[in-house]
Amino acid sequence: MPATKEITCTSDDCELDMFENHYTYDIADDHSVSDLSCPLCGGTDCLEEIEL
Repeated sequence: MPATKEITCTSDDCELDMFENHYTYDIADDHSVSDLSCPLCGGTDCLEEIEL
């Protein structure tokens, strides 16, 4: 089953609490949360993976 990551935005100006990112089997090995941007505020340095 492809990986799923729960991610939170830590920006004080953003109202997004959490979102899930669902990956396919073809995702690059070196892909990380730092490659993403917040879907609400657009920030790139404010995202952190929620460790389960």
